[in-house]
Amino acid sequence: MWTIPKPRYRSGSCGDGEPEITVNIGGVRVVLFGDVLNRYPESRLAELAKCSSALNDELISSLCDDFDPGRKEFYFDRDPDAFKCIIDVYYFDEIHIKRGICPICFIKEMEFWKIEQSALDECCKSYLSEREGELREIASKVKVILEDMADDRSAAATQRCQRFLWRLMEKPGSSLPARVIAIASFLSVLVSAVVMCVGTIPELQVTDAEGDLVEHPTLEAIETACMLWFTVEYTLRLAASPNKLHFALSFMNVVDFMAIMPFYVVLSLTYLGTTSVMELGNVQQAVQALRIMRIARVFKLARHSSGLQTLTYALKRSLKELGLLLMYMGVGIFVFSALGYTMEQSHPETLFRSIPQSFWWAIITMTTVGYGDIYPKTTLGKCNAAVSFLCGVIAIALPIHPIINNFVVFYNKQQVLETAAKHEVELMELKSAGDSRRKDSDKDDAHLE
Repeated sequence: MWTIPKPRYRSGSCGDGEPEITVNIGGVRVVLFGDVLNRYPESRLAELAKCSSALNDELISSLCDDFDPGRKEFYFDRDPDAFKCIIDVYYFDEIHIKRGICPICFIKEMEFWKIEQSALDECCKSYLSEREGELREIASKVKVILEDMADDRSAAATQRCQRFLWRLMEKPGSSLPARVIAIASFLSVLVSAVVMCVGTIPELQVTDAEGDLVEHPTLEAIETACMLWFTVEYTLRLAASPNKLHFALSFMNVVDFMAIMPFYVVLSLTYLGTTSVMELGNVQQAVQALRIMRIARVFKLARHSSGLQTLTYALKRSLKELGLLLMYMGVGIFVFSALGYTMEQSHPETLFRSIPQSFWWAIITMTTVGYGDIYPKTTLGKCNAAVSFLCGVIAIALPIHPIINNFVVFYNKQQVLETAAKHEVELMELKSAGDSRRKDSDKDDAHLE
């Protein structure tokens, strides 16, 4: 039994004859006083207090689950923990959601007791909005999963083929062949990146007819095979996409296109170009510049790695911290480069020729790199370098923890949301299976009758 102490909650102006009601919330008895409940006259408890005074049994039955006239006790099959939070509104004019209570279920409890959401404290409102956002994410994930599982027999053969191809290329978890294709795509990106790096080793290069070093034919063959795979993969994904424009403008798909495009441009300039084209002096430079763009294919790994995607989202959420880091570093670079230039002017062999040139020294010092191409030679300059080094370490270390915390929070949140979405789908399947069995049982009973 849980009885509210009278000295704590009762108004000082109330007499001993004030009306009081006893409610039983999930087995927990609570004694409440009418003058307190009347502070919110439209609430369920205030209406119940009025009905108990008027002995309106019909209205009482509509307000509670059960009623004991002898003990004058009203029974409610509700959550007692949530009620303990809601009852505070009558005494403190605000409600706090305690830890461990589902905020969505709590809102339903407030609606049952006819308490407005405006009574929630600001901290709880923000907490509630976060949880509502998570529920929307779970609903969207469930919708995507159900769309992947759906098999619309009434759709045309072309649409079914397109949907099957889309699941095959974009949903690795939908089937075993889709997982094999995802693994093959991931390995192709790795092999292509390794070939691009190994092809620059002089010992593995060969000499062409003009005496220039070029990539080994074997490496070129592997590169061509990988690019053909990327081309087929991109073409199939584009053909199977339900929204071609959205697909083409998506960031990761733009990266995929930029990783494929240089190969065919170089191929066109090298093998399909006419004599007049090849006589241009800057064609070779253009080819080399396009070859450098091949590094864009490394970003294709983000499409196959949820960890890299989570890191990207965490960095987006940490733009404020990153901005503070850049501001700290910018101020430090300007101050210490100006001090270093001023302090080193007295030395005849100074390496600090100007403040803009000193920016480079300040950058490599504050970031703890220190190439040694520019360094102070005076005592004051060395002291300035030591202080700039320490300030750089502190400036870099300060925003690291918030960024790591954002990454961990977002990663754990995504894992929880994905698990919740899968459980929701499993519950829907179990419910659907139970309904179908119940229908079959009803049909059997009907046949027996």
